[in-house]
Amino acid sequence: MHINELVEHWTIPDEERDLIAGKRDATRLGFAILLKFYTQHGRFPRGRSELPDDVVEHVAKQVRVPVSELGFYEWSGSTIEYHRHQIRTHLGFRTCTTADATKLAVWLAEKGAHAERRPDRVREELLKHLREERIEPPTPGRISRIVASALHNAEVAWSVRIASRLSPGDRQAGFSGLAQADAPTDPAAR
Repeated sequence: MHINELVEHWTIPDEERDLIAGKRDATRLGFAILLKFYTQHGRFPRGRSELPDDVVEHVAKQVRVPVSELGFYEWSGSTIEYHRHQIRTHLGFRTCTTADATKLAVWLAEKGAHAERRPDRVREELLKHLREERIEPPTPGRISRIVASALHNAEVAWSVRIASRLSPGDRQAGFSGLAQADAPTDPAAR
């Protein structure tokens, strides 16, 4: 990573130093990295493997904790959950609820998925919207389910709009044609 990126995205400003002040050693470094990662990406890292070494070194120098201490930071358990809560509160984010996921699928079907059919693009729209709404993105699996639901709902809405433009006779003829198309073509099967 270029030094300008490190300074711009991974430097700890004074107002964030207050959050870090009461923590020690591995906890101090882990918290600082979680905070800066969340500020940068709008979510928490899934583990040490998502953290470039130069980022860890840059943050470690600022909090005056050896890089090696990060190996003692626990990536699961009550401490990291408390850290996540503190960071969300500080940045004004909240976790994604089941009700949020339902609303997001509806919003996405109406706003993003009706014009775009590629799941990766629809996912990008969802992540952008989550950040704007200050909602922490759910797990990747849940995001995939929200996107799939939105794409399905957009497809259904599109089909209903097309069907509503047809006259009753055309709709009946279309459904009859579909039924005939679905019928077995083997005369012995009839």
